[in-house]
Amino acid sequence: MPRPVLSIPSRLRAGIAALGLLALLAPVAQARAEGVVDRVARTGQLVLIGDPAQPPLLSRDGQGQPQGYGVVVARRIAAELAAAVGRPVSLRFQPVTDPATLGQRIAQGKADLACGVPFSWERDMTVDFSLPIGLSGLRLLAPAGRFDGAPEALAGRAIGVVRDSLAETELRGMQPAARVVPFPTLAEAVNALLAARVEGVIGDSSLLAGLVNARGASGLALTPELPYERYAVACLVPENDSPFRNLANLAIARLLQDYLDGQPEAVAAVDRWLGPGSALKLPQDRIRAYFETVLLGVEAIRPLPAATASRRPAP
Repeated sequence: MPRPVLSIPSRLRAGIAALGLLALLAPVAQARAEGVVDRVARTGQLVLIGDPAQPPLLSRDGQGQPQGYGVVVARRIAAELAAAVGRPVSLRFQPVTDPATLGQRIAQGKADLACGVPFSWERDMTVDFSLPIGLSGLRLLAPAGRFDGAPEALAGRAIGVVRDSLAETELRGMQPAARVVPFPTLAEAVNALLAARVEGVIGDSSLLAGLVNARGASGLALTPELPYERYAVACLVPENDSPFRNLANLAIARLLQDYLDGQPEAVAAVDRWLGPGSALKLPQDRIRAYFETVLLGVEAIRPLPAATASRRPAP
């Protein structure tokens, strides 16, 4: 009987072609496999992204440099990376004003970190979240006395929200008769309120307070006393990049523990953006209570006393 048509040379040719294809794909696979820690070790830079019009989490100072609580956290993460890779690590900021693209840029490897982002299950499908760095919620910003925050009073009223945000979903659900006015960003929604183009704005209460303070606006109030929704905010990191996520979580835990221990640098840095003298005016006791709650799920970070450390045997 005749032999099969497929000859040994044909198999060899198929194998060579497959090897050639693998050779072409290898650089792409290697680039995709490079984690943040490896990239930072190679470049000496950690890329932070976010909207610079979101105080107290992120804004720019008089010299145009990024500042805010999110930057405080990101710098702590950069310092943790520097210790891990054994070289200085600088924080490079790239502004991204569209909140919908934050996760996309991190998932595509175009950025490493975004801090101050509310947790969502949808985002968690494509990127990972760090330990929480704070707590916030949805509230209504409007001229004082106009609303008490009750959903019934919003029927027929023009209320600004960020387009396709949790605030828009919440408003449509709790008061379908409200006139929903979507904006690309929360800053634009607040500008519309100040120009009397909407009667109120529903959004993240921390960011709303920060925007009002940055604009020097007066006569505005946040209602209700208890937010419509409460949620943790954290840092976005690439999905399935455990080495980087572990270091980011360690840096966050150290910051929270330093605040609880009364370490002056940590207390000053956090209070500047969240504490009694900030736009949020949060009491230190409330900050401490939340930080303690976050750290309940992880091992406590305690420095060894000097006397104990001196008695440790040499490795």
